[in-house]
Amino acid sequence: MTEFELIRRHFTRPAPNAVLGVGDDAAIVRPTPGCDLHVSTDMLVEGRHFFADVDPEALGHKALAVNLSDMAAMGATPRWVTLALALPQLDEAWAQAFARGFFELAAAHGVSVIGGDTTRGPLTISVTIFGETPQGKALRRDAANVGDDVWVSGELGLAAAALQQKLGKLPMVLPDACLQKLERPQPRVALGQALLGLAHAALDVSDGFAADLSHILARSGVAADVWLDALPTHAALLAQGDVLRACIAAGGDDYELCFTAAAADEAAIVAAGQAAGVAVTKVGRIVAGQGLRLLDAAGAVVQLERLGYDHFA
Repeated sequence: MTEFELIRRHFTRPAPNAVLGVGDDAAIVRPTPGCDLHVSTDMLVEGRHFFADVDPEALGHKALAVNLSDMAAMGATPRWVTLALALPQLDEAWAQAFARGFFELAAAHGVSVIGGDTTRGPLTISVTIFGETPQGKALRRDAANVGDDVWVSGELGLAAAALQQKLGKLPMVLPDACLQKLERPQPRVALGQALLGLAHAALDVSDGFAADLSHILARSGVAADVWLDALPTHAALLAQGDVLRACIAAGGDDYELCFTAAAADEAAIVAAGQAAGVAVTKVGRIVAGQGLRLLDAAGAVVQLERLGYDHFA
């Protein structure tokens, strides 16, 4: 099998929302009039972002899910993606399973694959995604206001706990939901769209809740008080108390949404979560100042060893 046979068999699909998809020197797309275009790229590298023995179908799912999560964070409707693969060798069974996971998630969100590249090299996956929001309406990181509530979707810490267990650092038995969260995260696209015009600042939680919320605070020029006990997680992790606190507050790989909104809009935020089919939890408050304070049940500041994941740490 040649490189071009691999592309033709497994990565060439109809692109109904593009003028021209895979097969030419460049794709042609036509953005919706009155919309802003969003572009985001993520790279996954074997040994850094995933284990060598990961199920390729799950890897295909996650490779797209992390990009969809970026669109969700801005309230964008995902439209098109490009996919670039560096492969150690041409393995058709692997490619078929990877493509199945990737295209199933793409179809679920109405996304067309419109191009990409393949080459030989250490297993590396790079996806660029394009999405749209009504002009000037996107959710951004720089719009948090003093007095806003801080919210987060879903549950935190599950993926980080699964990773620690795979690394042999967590001997306890974990629920299946933890591995599912690590290998098949569910991007909160519907929630992001439901928050347009309602939330102020937003981003997706990929490197750890504390680190990612800190990006909102820095960009908005504000501070936040967050109640550690309010951070939502799986009951099995909650039962471990402080053992998994770092996973919940700073573990990363959650791909949930963290956002701020006016306190008066609490009922509307809860309703938006219900409409999108995902729980949302109020976990803190935006205050004047700089930085993030993590508070325990007694109101004392809790110091974490680190706030989140750093690729170069």
